[in-house]
Amino acid sequence: MKFFVDTADTADIRELAATGLLDGVTTNPTLIHKSGRKFMEVVEEICGIVDGPVSAEVVALDHETMMKEAEILRKIADNVCIKVPLTVDGLKTCKKLTEDGTMVNVTLCFSANQALLAAKAGASFISPFVGRHDDNGFDGMRLIDDIRLIYDNYAFDTEILVASIRHPIHLLESAKIGADVATMPPAVIRGLFKHVLTDAGIEAFLKDWEATGQSIG
Repeated sequence: MKFFVDTADTADIRELAATGLLDGVTTNPTLIHKSGRKFMEVVEEICGIVDGPVSAEVVALDHETMMKEAEILRKIADNVCIKVPLTVDGLKTCKKLTEDGTMVNVTLCFSANQALLAAKAGASFISPFVGRHDDNGFDGMRLIDDIRLIYDNYAFDTEILVASIRHPIHLLESAKIGADVATMPPAVIRGLFKHVLTDAGIEAFLKDWEATGQSIG
């Protein structure tokens, strides 16, 4: 399973990249706004930190303008992945870009039927939002399960990129289902390291080591 981090904070990206865990990065207009930096500048810096796909989202709603924005964004670096919304114009743009050899992440997916459309349009990634799905009284993980089944039935190459992950259980269930990618906020990734028994074990080992009166080096 691939791990992407969902942020535009380059300090967080550098720290997590140093662990060897990161396979890519996702950004969106909200995350760019939180960063307080210029969009193009941030994307270029991120592309220099990680080798994997870096999702950069178009903001236009019509196909022609989406293509113009995508043309600018994909010139930033070879690992830029253009993110488009799951709309008719978004899928037109997806089809055109993938035919040109550009990675495309189709975002804001909330149904298995939408995911099927994205796969038929040639999307590199489909981003179903499990947390937002849960917020509205639906089962986000059932959505991932349905998409996995459909994609396997027809051998689609589109990768399931689980988005809006709120906690470790979302990740665990996604991995069990067989999702290809999980994109998570930095805090969720850091939370995966934590376990009360790990902390207790370290504390006990350090206490016993101190009692030996020894040092290494």
